[in-house]
Amino acid sequence: MQALAAHPHLHAPVPSSPLAHGVGSRHDLPLSPFYAYAGAFAALLVSFLALGLLWSSSRFRGDLAGRPLPAGLQRMADAPATRTALRILGAVAALVFLLHLLLGPDDPDRNPAAGALYVLLWVGLVPASLLLGPVWRLLNPLRALLTLRPPRSPRPLPSALGIRPAAAGLLLFTGLELVVPDNSSSATLLIALTVHAGVQLLGAARYGDRWFAHADPFEVYSSLLARLSPLGRRTDGRLVLRSPFHGLDATPQIPGLVATVCVLLGSTAYDGLSDNPRWITTLQTSSLGPTPTATLGLLATVALAAACYGLCAGVLRLMNPTVTTPLTSFAHSLLPVALGYLVAHYFSLFVTEGPRTVIMAGGTDNAPAPAPFLGPGGLATLQVAAIVTGHVLGVVAAHDRSVRLFPPDRAVAGQLPLFALMITYTLGGIGLLIA
Repeated sequence: MQALAAHPHLHAPVPSSPLAHGVGSRHDLPLSPFYAYAGAFAALLVSFLALGLLWSSSRFRGDLAGRPLPAGLQRMADAPATRTALRILGAVAALVFLLHLLLGPDDPDRNPAAGALYVLLWVGLVPASLLLGPVWRLLNPLRALLTLRPPRSPRPLPSALGIRPAAAGLLLFTGLELVVPDNSSSATLLIALTVHAGVQLLGAARYGDRWFAHADPFEVYSSLLARLSPLGRRTDGRLVLRSPFHGLDATPQIPGLVATVCVLLGSTAYDGLSDNPRWITTLQTSSLGPTPTATLGLLATVALAAACYGLCAGVLRLMNPTVTTPLTSFAHSLLPVALGYLVAHYFSLFVTEGPRTVIMAGGTDNAPAPAPFLGPGGLATLQVAAIVTGHVLGVVAAHDRSVRLFPPDRAVAGQLPLFALMITYTLGGIGLLIA
């Protein structure tokens, strides 16, 4: 791939696809570590102090908030014809993807299948969900396939299941993206597609289409990101415009939420780590071999993200015994953090490889990638700004939840563990960008 021929991952012993990594040589970005760290710390500290002084009661109303959209727009959005058209669109896109896998050349320079999965779907779902809501629920081709032969008497989903299957699916997908050798080859993608479709359809045959909302990793991924969309639905079903904080506040506190968010945090952290020359040297010299070492590295970063949050939740519980479920009560505040990491790590991939993939799908082989949207300085600024903004939004979400759950005299002091967590995540995220 000429546009990415100098990508450092191509010289690593794990021959992962360059499409799987969005930023390139982050360690060479022209950014002063002192100013990056100082600016991030100052932004978080000012936010924390301002909220403590000026925000004494909860202001977010979850799914009760929002300004209704015009009735005509609501009818069009909810019309069976609209939903059928979107189902057909998703099915046609899936069919084109499958045909490229089966009939196209086994070369990511000439076959758009890898770009369709790793760029248009995985990264493209971020802006699509932020702008339009949980779009994959409407486009999911497996839902369309299930409508051809729905189960006659589906069983109820176990209450303890939550979205744990989706968390596991996201971990497997990020392993495919970041660790598996030849992850852009047609054979690898066909195996991954077959396993994914088989698991999802077997689950849906047993539990009905409700299975997808709990177990399809892309659907859960899209739905969680859509919590930050200005478009949402109130509890009465009305389509509304609202502050993204209201949607974030309404994030269901269900089993698997913490695991899902930690997978998103840990996998993007590993994406940054995997570009570090010292880590590449570790892969090349490891006695375990590059792929097992990379797998352990991915699992370790996810476990570290989870351990930091678990420690924070434990301290919260000790400081405020009345909060019995701190793990799930504050997990929603990590979603803006995960979003900031996703933007920082994948923005340049989307704006360069996205158009290139579309051009290849239109029949142009070996299409050149567009010129970079931003120069190195602009890209570095965008990446740091995305990470810091995500953490500031997380601080705001955590503060509003704190003043709702904690006694007034503990509302600010009780947030200190969360503030320390945000500082830790911020410094770690920036460190992975500029190390």
